Amino acid sequence: MTAAPVRYLGVYDADGGLAGELRYVVGHLLGTAACALCDITHSPVRRKPAWDRMVVTLGAPFDLRHRNELTEAEQHATAEMQLPYVTAQLDDGTFVEVLDTAALTACEGDLERFRTRLLAATPSPIGPDTAGLTTYDLIIDGAGRGNILPDI
Repeated sequence: MTAAPVRYLGVYDADGGLAGELRYVVGHLLGTAACALCDITHSPVRRKPAWDRMVVTLGAPFDLRHRNELTEAEQHATAEMQLPYVTAQLDDGTFVEVLDTAALTACEGDLERFRTRLLAATPSPIGPDTAGLTTYDLIIDGAGRGNILPDI
């Protein structure tokens, strides 16, 4: 990448809204619907709190969208990508796919595996230096600054 990423965009292979969510849940239970990004970001009932703690360590916003919630510009820029996927939007406005369906599936729902793959696939890592950390916790101090600490 020649330009710096300014945000990540993850797109689920599922529709948003009540009908879309219900369709996915029923399909998932019946084995007819699957979304590797959903498995990474959500438990069976809600978004994983660990996901929220992890994304703030990336150094750039991470937007999650259902396939029917993309803006027109996002749809146009990512039309050739197979769902689910994660892109980096660069400071020049372009989108570059950083994790495709196969890479997301290989994470097997594991957040740390996802984070490692994401940062490795982003040639100019945009987050803080976290070399040597095997797990993460985010501690917000009184000034609202985040510090990443390994488990002790």
